[in-house]
Amino acid sequence: MSPKIHVLSSKIFKTKSLKKENVSKEWLLVDASNEVLGRFSSKVAKILRGKHKPSFTPHVDCGDYVVVINAEKIKLSGKKFEAKEYVSHSGYPGGQKIKTAKQIFDKNPSILIEKAVKGMLPKNKLGSSIFSNLKVYTGDIHKHAAQNPKLINLKEF
Repeated sequence: MSPKIHVLSSKIFKTKSLKKENVSKEWLLVDASNEVLGRFSSKVAKILRGKHKPSFTPHVDCGDYVVVINAEKIKLSGKKFEAKEYVSHSGYPGGQKIKTAKQIFDKNPSILIEKAVKGMLPKNKLGSSIFSNLKVYTGDIHKHAAQNPKLINLKEF
């Protein structure tokens, strides 16, 4: 008895890889009111990276521009306002500084969102260029009305 040979169909699948010249970017507006910081930041990072698009290419900045408003209305679950610590070091002996989330929030609430989103992006040149597509503002007023950002609901992502 001769072995059976399976013939595949003639369809050939190719993975399309975008170049930075071919990427189409949109301006999106996101409201941070009554959102939990971690869940909110992961969704924003996904949009910045471009993972919500079918044309996602890992080595290209193919994400959208994101404008976050109402940063002062973000929430942290549990006792994280007092317990969560952010550590920085100047590089000199004794140069370690520890701040709580409450201290950072009181100084500038947008820094809290920026730190959370930046930690979810790649740690390389691409991550730095992607992070520059994020604009965070306290209050409803932002400087990007000329770009006509589209208001989106993050519950859909």
